[in-house]
Amino acid sequence: MPLRRLESEPGQDRKVAALSSSNVCDGFYLRDDEKMKDDAYFMNEAIKEAKKALLIDEVPIGCVIVKDDKVIARCHNTKEKDKLVISHAEINAIKKASKKEDAWRLVDCTLYCTLEPCLMCAGAIYQSRIKRVVYGTEDLKGGAFGSSINLLKIERLNHYPEVTPYVLKEECSSLLKEYFKGKRNKNK
Repeated sequence: MPLRRLESEPGQDRKVAALSSSNVCDGFYLRDDEKMKDDAYFMNEAIKEAKKALLIDEVPIGCVIVKDDKVIARCHNTKEKDKLVISHAEINAIKKASKKEDAWRLVDCTLYCTLEPCLMCAGAIYQSRIKRVVYGTEDLKGGAFGSSINLLKIERLNHYPEVTPYVLKEECSSLLKEYFKGKRNKNK
């Protein structure tokens, strides 16, 4: 889909009006070079969290939440440790950021995650009003921002986060591939 610039008009629906000065390509936001450098820095912080998950034999997914160019929450998957299906990196980070901010609304925050958020995590992102989501690699089986389903295309939601995919994709993808390769070899 070609790059297009959306302009706000009186009477326009909220979804389109919210996009008024953003460059959009098929529901994803395209960022400038300076923003991409910041995205790489913060994605590296999420990768550090994913590596912590590896140390405790969890699926290596890491997440950081940033506000005003500062990390306010950093977490990784703890599903096996907690024995809770909801202990995904994003949910853990949203809980931590909400506690730090003393608010459930995280409107001025960006969430960086090494793997595209699933539907559960996308729902928490939507509910917490996180402004922007940046992820490393797609989740073809469960990604909720375009790979499996696309939350951005559901009509009449009152919040649509900006989404920037594929930041440090190779690094994020290789962590997951190596983890599951090790699991398969161990089970042989």
